[in-house]
Amino acid sequence: MIQEGILNPAINHLLSRVRHTNTLVIADWAFPSWKDLEVIDLSLTKGIPLITDLLELLKSNFKVGQIWQAEEFLTTNPPEVIKQYHSKFDAFKTLHPELAITHLPHTDFKKLVPSAIGLIRTGDPTAYGNIILESV
Repeated sequence: MIQEGILNPAINHLLSRVRHTNTLVIADWAFPSWKDLEVIDLSLTKGIPLITDLLELLKSNFKVGQIWQAEEFLTTNPPEVIKQYHSKFDAFKTLHPELAITHLPHTDFKKLVPSAIGLIRTGDPTAYGNIILESV
């Protein structure tokens, strides 16, 4: 029995299928549904869990080479929220120095979603906090 790390069997199953250059979307509570995309819904209530909570758990078993996020994230959130996200991104950079973070218009961000291997929905209320992770 798994006793540490990610305990959710659906997430573990999804992560075990990730290969080089596959992408995974981690989304907030209001992110739209996508036809033909596997969705794992972790949202319990607004604010639980946060996208950053999931990032903390993923860093030990998901080698990230690229992160995409809407550029609107940087202009609509207070500095402390941006700092919280960037500290999680920095934790990935420590493990994987080649990590690149790209901010793009949210309309372009959404165009990347259909090619993802799956989407994990959280209860996060952070404006434009959604991210797409690409495996190395």
